[in-house]
Amino acid sequence: MANRPLGYATVAILRAIDEDRRYGLDIIDATGLATGTVYVTLGRLQKRGFVTTSWEDQRVADREGRPRRRYYRLTPHGRAALQQALDRYDALTSGAAARISHR
Repeated sequence: MANRPLGYATVAILRAIDEDRRYGLDIIDATGLATGTVYVTLGRLQKRGFVTTSWEDQRVADREGRPRRRYYRLTPHGRAALQQALDRYDALTSGAAARISHR
């Protein structure tokens, strides 16, 4: 299953991170996915080496009066997986559009 194509939710999360949505709630807002889906998927992405994480400095969070944020960043492997998935989805939608226009 290591080569299984990435699903919609995973691609949406990777794309959000690639578009500078770097912490959990920001990713949730960008994707519209449920909290449980996003955080479980982020954990899997980290295990697969698609993202790395870092915690912001506690002083920044304290100054802003909120909990510390965990930031996510795509690795080169994650960026390549995202591009491959986007190419795959583009090919799927292009093929579907061609079939519809030929009816």
